[in-house]
Amino acid sequence: MKVAVLIELYRQARQGKLKLDDPLSVKNEFHSLVDGSAFALDPDDDSERNLYRAVGGTRTLRELSELMITVSSNLAANLLMDRLGVENIRAGVHALGADGMNVLRDLEDAKAFEQGLVNTTTAQALLTLLEAIARGQAVDRESSRQMLETLERQTINDGIPAGLPAGTRVAHKTGDITRIWHDAGIVLARRPFVLVVLTRGLENPKESTALIAEITRELYRATQ
Repeated sequence: MKVAVLIELYRQARQGKLKLDDPLSVKNEFHSLVDGSAFALDPDDDSERNLYRAVGGTRTLRELSELMITVSSNLAANLLMDRLGVENIRAGVHALGADGMNVLRDLEDAKAFEQGLVNTTTAQALLTLLEAIARGQAVDRESSRQMLETLERQTINDGIPAGLPAGTRVAHKTGDITRIWHDAGIVLARRPFVLVVLTRGLENPKESTALIAEITRELYRATQ
């Protein structure tokens, strides 16, 4: 889902609606899709906590996108989603043909979750978005190049990268919630390929990442 947010950010920048270096106020107050009531994110449930110390200050849209992708900050993602508009993100996803992804709401909206209103994706939808970036067709070639570089700076690397020979370039995005772990990436090998692995039901996250790494290893052997 955060890849869809990244693409929409660059789309709006290309359209002149914003600049990547525009400042955005950092807050930790969002509103539920269900009834508009306010909720806040718990820093202990986020993979990145430093941004919470910036509440009351500002960060640029570029800085927030970096945090959202490279360390999977949920706070950064929600700030960007509110700035860009969920309906615009959803429309952008469908414009690229990723119809298996449904972006409904901010992250950690508990009331929406309890009513079954959740963000969902298929492996094919994620592959479609990443393939568009890889081919230079997500917004435009230069935007795609910059998005690819951001994805290459991913710091959570125990899934797809762990199954590749040392030094292999990979631009990827992980995702996880309870008993669900995903990794989706563009492997920039001699014969490049896009790989999306979605796992669920494994109790230990290390089992999931080990499985993703093994699938990556086998695919690399089969294609290179």
